[in-house]
Amino acid sequence: MATFYSRPTGTAKLKLAVTGLFLLGGVWRGVAGGPEKNFAARAEAEFHQAQNGFQADTGNPTNVWRFARASFNYAELATNATVRADVARAGIAACQQFLARAPKSAPGRYYLALNSGELADALAPSMTSYKLVHEIEREFKSAAELDEKLDFAGPARCLGLLYRDAPGWPVSIGSKRKAREWLDRAAALAPDYPENQLNLAETYLQWHQRDDARKFLEKLDAVWPVAQTNFTGTILEKDWQDWATRRETVRTELNRISSPKSGR
Repeated sequence: MATFYSRPTGTAKLKLAVTGLFLLGGVWRGVAGGPEKNFAARAEAEFHQAQNGFQADTGNPTNVWRFARASFNYAELATNATVRADVARAGIAACQQFLARAPKSAPGRYYLALNSGELADALAPSMTSYKLVHEIEREFKSAAELDEKLDFAGPARCLGLLYRDAPGWPVSIGSKRKAREWLDRAAALAPDYPENQLNLAETYLQWHQRDDARKFLEKLDAVWPVAQTNFTGTILEKDWQDWATRRETVRTELNRISSPKSGR
């Protein structure tokens, strides 16, 4: 089975739009100038290139998922909400068109969910954006059922973050139990992929379960050197920058709260 990179999951932390929807703009966005500007410009160029390939042959599955992936990557870095919405809609339309012919396409379901998340973020706050949350959940679940190892357990990873960051019932679908279940599943399916161990370290730190956070930080440290060799390429450069920053943030916070000077 082919592997499809999303660039990420959070995202920084899958702030997958739906997170930003609930945290009032918590989605990481690139800023003008410096390397972030370069990432955004590259994502835009890749979007247009993939769009040309898709328009040349809309029935080619590879063209579909490449365009849908490029749509998500560009939308994730776009700082303008209108651009983000338009790009996300383009990715959604491509996925929906393809899924009408091939409903059991795991990449189609996966990238439909990711682009729907970006659209939700661009439209927030609105009833439309809140309604999209359930569609996003459904499509990630479908992708997981069709190919649970897609994008290094991407569907499970995204579901875990979705359940972690969304408000709980009755407002929305947030659930610590489900978050833990899906994040654990992602780490079990792709233990060497840094994002999966990092998400667990961050999640347990967020929940003030520091021993568990340290355990997963140690697991992340153990896989880090090999991962730097195994997960390479320009498409992952932004991820590595993101992972390195988040990894040290977790380490710094754990060291801070364990220091005698902290008074804890």
